[in-house]
Amino acid sequence: MTQTQTLFNGQWLRLRKRGRWEFAERTNPGGGVIIVAVTPDDRLVFVEQWREAISARTIEMPAGLVGDRDGTPGESAVDAAQRELLEETGYRAGRIEFLMAGPSSAGMSNEVIAFVRAFDLVREHAGGGDRSENIIVHEVARSEAPQWLLARSRAGFSIDPKLFAGLYFLDHAPGLFALTSR
Repeated sequence: MTQTQTLFNGQWLRLRKRGRWEFAERTNPGGGVIIVAVTPDDRLVFVEQWREAISARTIEMPAGLVGDRDGTPGESAVDAAQRELLEETGYRAGRIEFLMAGPSSAGMSNEVIAFVRAFDLVREHAGGGDRSENIIVHEVARSEAPQWLLARSRAGFSIDPKLFAGLYFLDHAPGLFALTSR
């Protein structure tokens, strides 16, 4: 068995080495959650924010870490989704359905990302994230989303490819992966 060496410990990440492989480990046990959210008038909810790791503004679906708040180590992906959706976008979901979970980058990290679908959205405030975030909320007609995303890409935004998986779940086999509730 090859020994695992810790190269660095951070608040949310740990850099490890095993044999010739270097990889990052999430130190929060819950991973992350991506929220596929559509308003009652069939508009997709996207968020725009600066991402320091890539030095660019991104377009993403609302998302966040599971169990990253003090007192929430056993938080479920569904509970984190409700919290993050409200914080980032100002929308509260009447119901959230777990879709599936899997690795975000299996060759580089142990991070597991869950996808959930938010239903029955009700606007409670403008959103924008917490004090450490500067999130811009975009609502885009579902029928116009591909063109809108292409235009944002051409304008220099980084488009998170995981959002295309979220778009796929809107139209294909909803509930197919909902084998367990998380």
